[in-house]
This record gives sequence, structure tokens and C-alpha cells, in this order.
Amino acid sequence: MTERTTLRAAVAQMCSADTHAANIATVTELAAQAVGQGAELLCLPEVAGLMNRNAEVARGQVVEAEDDPFLAACRNLAARHGIWIHAGSTPVLGPDGRFLNHSAVIDAAGAIRATYDKVHLFDVAIEGQAPIGESKRFAPGEAAVILDTPWGPWGLSICYDLRFPYFYRRYGQEGATLIFIPSAFTVPTGRAHWEILIRARAIETGAFVLAAAQAGHHADGRETWGHAMAVDPWGAVLADLGREAPGLAVVELDLSRVEAARRQIPALQTGQDVPLRRL
Repeated sequence: MTERTTLRAAVAQMCSADTHAANIATVTELAAQAVGQGAELLCLPEVAGLMNRNAEVARGQVVEAEDDPFLAACRNLAARHGIWIHAGSTPVLGPDGRFLNHSAVIDAAGAIRATYDKVHLFDVAIEGQAPIGESKRFAPGEAAVILDTPWGPWGLSICYDLRFPYFYRRYGQEGATLIFIPSAFTVPTGRAHWEILIRARAIETGAFVLAAAQAGHHADGRETWGHAMAVDPWGAVLADLGREAPGLAVVELDLSRVEAARRQIPALQTGQDVPLRRL
């Protein structure tokens, strides 16, 4: 496959609601805006399809991926506009009865080309806040996923995966030109760590990072940090959407910069386990 050397990508920011219908309406408008600005790819945030921490209500909303209304709407929008869509993520029903934090990449004909279920679940205890245990409701995914596209390989991840550098090093070693990190960061962790970690993952892998995000006060009571970002392989911030939602930024990616960054700093081809002395 002859790879395309440029990609015009739209990175979206949302304040997702607790119903599929409201979020489908938002994404319908974002897709129209992205196409109107010449985008070939639209990137959505984590839980773009549904953000509802009321377990009883969510249990009546969440279905298996093939029946999910949000994913179906994204497929229709991709085919209607002739645009690729990274659907961020949405909860779907997994085989063990728990949910999966589920992502899909949809091509310009509306076909699902790849899916990914979040591997690293957000089980944390932030000082001053109640503990968050994503694994109580969600099952972890089983594998990292890389997709070959006309623009080269793309690596898939979601939010808390961001804190595990080995995950992204593997994508870099497999030649990923672009890595998705759709997220719904909390405000405390976002303020402290979001930009630093996003830029670090781009620098370490020598890849573009597109990190669509949730922002604002949500219907289910949560607040998210925002600052959806696009970062180049040298760590430069190409776009930062601040804390306003919904919205998007369209960036032109020169994919030759991936090879250039990796040639200058060949860290992906070197390095090894170092013996440790503990004294």
C-alpha cells in the first residue's frame, strides 16, 4: 500500500450526556463541521456515546457493540460524509456481563476497520476525592491494537492507558504514525498530568498523538478537564481546545515528520533491559 503523506484531522471536544440520543446529535454536528473544514478524519473522546455513572440506568442503556446506537450513528455519518471516524469510546456489553470501554475506527465507507477495548482500567484513589474503580463495572480489554491505513499504522488506546509507557513504545516499534488517546480526565489529574503525559507519549514514540477529550460539567454529575490536544512527533502542541465544549480543531499532519523524528533520535531501535543492583 502506498501511504499518503498528509492527513487533515479534526480533534473533537465534547461534554457527553447521559443518553445516546443527545450525544448522537452532538456528533452529527461535529461531523458536519469537520467535513466543512476539509477533515479526512474525525476523532471523538472517551465515553463519547454515553456518560452515565448511574449503574441501574446505564444497565438499561448499554447493549452489545453490534446493537449500539452510537456506533451505528458514527458509521452512518462516516458513509454520508466520506470521512474516517475514530469513535472515541462508548460502553458496550461484554461477555462476562460487565461493560467494555469500547473504541472503533470507521472508514469513509462506514465500515468498522478496527475495535479496541480499554486495557488499563481507572482504579485510583485521588486525595480529597472518593475512590474511582472502573473495574467494578468494566472488564479490561485483552490486547493492544494497531491498524494499517492509507496513512500508515495507527495505534489505539483510551485514557488511563496513557500512564503505561510500555504500551506506546510497542506501537512506536510497530511503526505507528498516529496514536489515538481519547480521554475523559478528571480535573485534578488533568491539571497536574494531562499535557505532560500526552507530549511525553508523542516524544517517546516519535508519532503524532490525537487526544480528543471530554470537558465541563456532565449530566451525571462529573466534571472533566478538557484540553483536547494534537501533538506532533517532536512534542509540539498543534492544537489545544481549552475547556470549552463542544468544539473541534482541524490540524494538517505532515506524516514525513514521523520518520524524521525517529531518524534523529533512534530510541525505538535501541535500549535494553539493564541489570539492577539493589543495595
